[in-house]
Amino acid sequence: MKILYAVVACLILLSCSPGGGEISASQNQVHVGQDSDNEPGLGEPTPSSFDAALAQEVGADQYGMSSFIMALLKAGPNRQQDSLEAARLQRAHLDNMKTWAEDGKLVLAGPFLDNGELRGIYIFNVDTVEEAKALVETDPAIQAGSLVMELKPWYGSAAVKKVFEIHETIAKEKI
Repeated sequence: MKILYAVVACLILLSCSPGGGEISASQNQVHVGQDSDNEPGLGEPTPSSFDAALAQEVGADQYGMSSFIMALLKAGPNRQQDSLEAARLQRAHLDNMKTWAEDGKLVLAGPFLDNGELRGIYIFNVDTVEEAKALVETDPAIQAGSLVMELKPWYGSAAVKKVFEIHETIAKEKI
């Protein structure tokens, strides 16, 4: 849920930009308002902490952002497995996610903790919804009908591409 609040906060901030807050996404570029050398906010010179090499490595635009495909995982129609089958399916689901992450296709994932219909999210580092759909169709939980997904283009910090790399350094145990 905190991720959703962060996304909403980011969108609110972008809508308050000096150029009128118009957001348009096309070909993996997002244009927010109008850059102006005379107005504060977006379009200001880069801070001294700017790391051009890192920005290029993660494919960041001038705002440090990038386009992704977000998957909202929802409870599917087939959730009546016995505990052994449910555990096997969950293990296969997690192993599939690990493969995507190792391939650089999945940059962030996690479950929601309220046990509601909305079960979790994936953020894919792919160019199109169709590419994400092809990945999602390999998920054993999707194939079994335990989960269904809704895919959405999303614009967020390019820094999320480093999440799994950092995660490996802070996890005491593997999932």
